[in-house]
Formats: sequence, structure tokens, C-alpha cells
Amino acid sequence: MAYTFQVTVDSAAPHRLADWWAEALGWEVEPTDEEFIRRMVAEGQAREEDTTTHRGALVWKAGAAIRHPEGIERAPRVLFQFVPEPKTVKNRVHLDVRTGSDDPREVVERLIAKGARHLHDASQGPYTWTTLTDPEGNELCVSH
Repeated sequence: MAYTFQVTVDSAAPHRLADWWAEALGWEVEPTDEEFIRRMVAEGQAREEDTTTHRGALVWKAGAAIRHPEGIERAPRVLFQFVPEPKTVKNRVHLDVRTGSDDPREVVERLIAKGARHLHDASQGPYTWTTLTDPEGNELCVSH
């Protein structure tokens, strides 16, 4: 049997990081069902402390997810989940962002302008890439 998966990223501010990644990839943040959240709290299935407000909407404090505009059939969902501790070491897993027909240098410049940090440029044989970190220090690579 073949399984599906989502990629989960620990985050100090999952909603802000989901916004950043959605913009970086041209994806969308999954919408929140505020009525469902309110009902869960009213029925005692969740607590007010489990919620927060982000961009004027009631959301779950625990996290936010993004998905490809064509759905999870096109690419795995990415979930950003709240963790209280800061990132302290290099990621063992990271996303490689492939720019397709877009110029990877322009993508790198755009991401840096939005809060990414340049770590280094590298190549191996005919392949070249740039390693960056997102605003919370998670590594990512940008290549064709």
C-alpha cells in the first residue's frame, strides 16, 4: 500500500510562517472555519486558549497549513505547528523550491526581501542552488 503524507514544520509563529511560505511558493493558506471553532469552544471540545486571531480571523493557535492551488493531489500539504522552543540546530529535512521557468536569482532576491536570509550558493556538476533560511531559520534551497 502506498501512503500519502504532509510535511510538518515546527514554528514559533505558525500563522505568520504559513503566510510567508504561501507567498514564497505561490500557494494558498488553508481557510479556517471560524464557525466550527466557535462551536467547538461552546460545546467544551476546545478552550478559548486553543484559539487566537490572525489577520482578523479566529484560528487555531496550534497551527496553520498551506496547499498547492491545484490541491493536495498536486503536492503534499505543509503544516506549520506551534512549538514553544526556538530552532537551535540545522534542519535534517528541508524543502527544495524548484522555480521552473522563473529565474531562481529573482526568486532568491524576492524571498530575501520578504525576510529570508542567504546562507550560501552551491553547485554539483550541472546543478546549482542557493540555500536560504525562512524568517524562523528553517533551511530551504532554491534551484531550477
